[in-house]
Order: sequence, then C-alpha cells, then structure tokens
Amino acid sequence: MTDQRSDRARHLDGATGLDGDGDGRAEQADRFVLDPATADMHADNDRLRQAGPLVPITAEGVPAWAATRYATLLTVLTHPDMSRELHHWTGRHAMPPGTAIDRIVTDTSLLNAEGERHRRLRMPLTTAFSQRRLNGLRPRIEELTARLIDRLAELLPDQPVDLRLEFAYPLPREVISELIGIPARHQDELHRLTDAVAQVGGLEDSPGLRKELRELLDQIIDERRGTPGEDLISDLFALHEKDGGRLSEDELFATIELLFIAGHVTTVNLITNAIGALLTERGQLDLLRSGQCPYSAAVEETLRWDSPIAYFPMRYAVRDVEIDGVRLRTGEPVLACFASAGRDPHQYGDDAHVFDVTREQFTHLAFGHGPHFCLGAPLARLEGEIAIKALFEAFPDMALARPVEELPPLDTLLGNSTRTMPVVLGPRAR
Repeated sequence: MTDQRSDRARHLDGATGLDGDGDGRAEQADRFVLDPATADMHADNDRLRQAGPLVPITAEGVPAWAATRYATLLTVLTHPDMSRELHHWTGRHAMPPGTAIDRIVTDTSLLNAEGERHRRLRMPLTTAFSQRRLNGLRPRIEELTARLIDRLAELLPDQPVDLRLEFAYPLPREVISELIGIPARHQDELHRLTDAVAQVGGLEDSPGLRKELRELLDQIIDERRGTPGEDLISDLFALHEKDGGRLSEDELFATIELLFIAGHVTTVNLITNAIGALLTERGQLDLLRSGQCPYSAAVEETLRWDSPIAYFPMRYAVRDVEIDGVRLRTGEPVLACFASAGRDPHQYGDDAHVFDVTREQFTHLAFGHGPHFCLGAPLARLEGEIAIKALFEAFPDMALARPVEELPPLDTLLGNSTRTMPVVLGPRAR
C-alpha cells in the first residue's frame, strides 16, 4: 500500500505541469490515478485540491478532469456549457465496460437528461418526495427504526455488532421499498441482490449481479401494472396511461430502477458515516445529547465532512469553456469530487477537516446543486436524523469496537464509507 500511495502522489505532482499548449493539459502518465481502495481518500483529496481546481485524473481507466474545490464544483454543476448528456463526450467509445462509470453515464433515466426531457422525467417524481408525503412517512420511519433498535437490544451488549449491516442498511432499504411499492413476496430476493450494491453481506457487486437486479425489478414493475396502490410505481403507471405516454416504457422502468437503488444506498453511507464520526468525536456527541445542538446538525455536518458520495461521473463540455483558469475542450469529461469539496478550506476555513456540529456554515454540495439536485435529499435527511437520534438515545454507552480509520473502505469510486461499522452497544437505556 505504501508504494501505491507514493506512486499516486508522484502522478499528482506531475499533473500540475503544463504541456506544449500551456493550458494545464497533462499526458496520461502525469495524471493522478484515483484508487477506490485507497486507505485514506481524504488525504488523496487534499493533494488533489492542492494541485488545482481542475486536475487531470484517471478513474477506472477513463481520463478526465476532477473538480476538486467547492467553488469549482458548484460552477461545473451549474454551468450552461456543461452537460450530463452522454453524446457530448467525445471519448465515450473508449470507456471500459462494466465499471461504475459505465453504469452511471449510460443510465437512461432522468439522471443524465437535460433541459425539457429532464423536466418531463423529473416532474412526476416531485409528489413522491413532497413535504406532505414525507410527513406521512415519518411515523413509519420511526416505527421501523424502533423495531431495528429492539432487535439490536436482543444481542449480547458486550459483543461487537456491525451497525452498517444491522441498522444503517435495513432502515432506508425498507423505507424505499414501501415508498416505491415493492411487493412483500419479492423483497427477500430483492434485498439479497441489493446487499451487494450496498456492500453488506457476502455477495460482491458485479455487472452480472446488476443485470440480475434489473431483471427482477423489471418483473416487479410488470406485475404491478394490474395492482395499483398508494406508492410510486402506481403513481407513475397512472401518469403513463393518463398523460398519453409522458414517460415511455423504457423511461418508466429506468426511473423506478434508479429510485430504488439510489434511494437507499447513499443513505446507508450517511448513517454509517454519522455513527463513526460521533463515536470518534465524543465531545460532539455530548453536544447532541445535552440538547445544545439538534441531531439534524450532525446529519448536515456528516454530509459535508464525510460525503456519502466520493466521486460522481460525469459532466461534459458542450463547447470549449474556461473554468477557474483551466480551458476545457469540447467533449471533455469532468468528474464531480463531492467528498473533496466538502473539506475545501477555501469554503470552510482552516478547520474544514474538523467534524464540528456547531459549524455555522452548513452549505454543502453532497446532494448536488441546480436542476439535478437530489430529489431524495429531504427523505435522506429525515431518515438520518431519526436513525441516529434513536440509536444514541437507546444505547448511551455504545463505543467503537475498532477505530474508523482501521475499517476497510467500500472500494468503489462512487461511495464513501466503510464496509462495516463494528460497535459494542452496551446496555439499552431504561
């Protein structure tokens, strides 16, 4: 690992040099290689930010620019000359198949749509994540949380338990299953497959598994056509029939698949990361328990300080454009570095690396910005706040079984978390 880290550092140092045309463009050998298995992603991101606002990198074999700083990422997310539509990427045909980047950039849902098509695909989903729907969901989320805590309390209080597997994962999985309308008879198999996507349990994520997951979701959607209910699948079918095909068949299926997978995996990371941060920084936890700070502050600070998304592909330059002194050529891709932007000293000051729930500046980009701002952000925030408040109130003596820095990372370009979160719960509060 030491040799790999020093090699990455040399690549990053080389990326700051200019080539013959003087625009900061680097040769392949000079690019910083993003390593999903790095032992310290935040240290890598520190070096990226120091190299500049837009840095030449290679991710999963794909050469791209990395938007490393808060202000630069905000510009990339909102610039009219940057698009998520794949046809703008001039190098798309050389992209290795089956990678995380491949899965994201070839998605046919609203994720990569722009303009009128994006508005058409997004509009039907706003009701599903409205404040009224969330208010109705709160009692159910609290009930599911209480049930999980009851189950945790049945375990031996002095033996390690993996809270990612036993708590952070099943809560958002159950919530999104009910919100979308997954029939009970399919949930066990669906959960077995999504275990791998969320990186819990024994299955490994793979292109083959993703294909199996999509086929099962397609089967579920087909079966639901004749059994409407109070759920998102029914809402989308009703709109599809009523509005003369506002959503095509392919778009309808892709939308539901996106919402199911994206609607819980990032929340798993959020809850896991919050638990790790609060059990490491006990003084911050004391501020929450004393009532000096609300648990919502811990959710927001976790989103900033340890974003559930590490890197997210891609935005493409629609035409030649200059951003923060770097000239992007038409068709070049830019990778969004959310975890890096969250610790940018230019935005958050010299203590950007410090987890602080009293921080006045809670603005962050963990949910994106602009037209593609995450629809599920209010739901993720609600789940995170309910989950960590109930957990820490139930187990006041809870402690880490291993330091967070010793835990294995997810080993994926997209997600930022640990594969496990082992704790010793201690006795339940009476």
